[in-house]
Amino acid sequence: MRELSEALDGITAGPDLLIGLDIDGTILHHDTSLSGRVRDAILAHVAAGSHVIIATGRSLAGTQTALDAIGLSGCYAVCSNGAIIAAFGDDPGLVPTTPVSSEIIDAPVRIVCAHTFDPSAEIAKILAALPDVAIAVESMSSATRLSARFPTGELCGNTVLVPVDELVTPDTTRVTIRAPHMTALELLTAITELGLHGVEYAVGWSAWMDLAPQGISKAAGLAHVQEIVGAQRTIAVGDSGNDCEMLAWADVGVVMGNSHDYVRKFADAMAPHVDDDGLAVVLEAIL
Repeated sequence: MRELSEALDGITAGPDLLIGLDIDGTILHHDTSLSGRVRDAILAHVAAGSHVIIATGRSLAGTQTALDAIGLSGCYAVCSNGAIIAAFGDDPGLVPTTPVSSEIIDAPVRIVCAHTFDPSAEIAKILAALPDVAIAVESMSSATRLSARFPTGELCGNTVLVPVDELVTPDTTRVTIRAPHMTALELLTAITELGLHGVEYAVGWSAWMDLAPQGISKAAGLAHVQEIVGAQRTIAVGDSGNDCEMLAWADVGVVMGNSHDYVRKFADAMAPHVDDDGLAVVLEAIL
């Protein structure tokens, strides 16, 4: 891993630059608060013409909440760990897209592309091995379906509690498994031992795991957006297991100082901790 200043040498703000940013643990603190310094650095890049693209495991509604906090609109975002690429806001310069059902989000959000899958077999395996986990299933047509209640504030948008056999819909985009009695690494080990096939999975900073369609990741989503906007250089900043692919994909991958050790091997350099405005340090260095 190189020094941050060395890794960022030659990267400059402007229309040729795409900046892929994770939300939780990168832009936002783990209590979901936002530093004014980080917000200002992001908006300074937007003003300079850089393509700031949120790349998150969050749903459309959760992404909208973060964009509102930052003050971003008229932009693309990679949501649900790459399963959905969406255009947020009414900017006429965004590519033609499909409106989102108001049952999912009541905001001007349109879909650029979405990847769906059938995770029924994987959910059955997980519940057989880990019966105490809570599961949330997102889709393109209905509110997020829950096998058990999640703590207040952990999920954004509309949710509905349903029997396990009604969790999956034909247009499922993401499955979230929450295991509060386990650490992140314990959950990753347990899921890996199940030998799930046909899906991608990644653990966040807590005992929270996402399943996505095979071949789908934040990196794949950012590559798609790069083609749309025509950026020549890329930088990505993240902190969790679902950021590994995009850190490796970017010309410069920067991992946050609050990341797990196993995530750091995918990055070129490391920023300070999120509590120390690590993202702002990165963005200010290339303005």
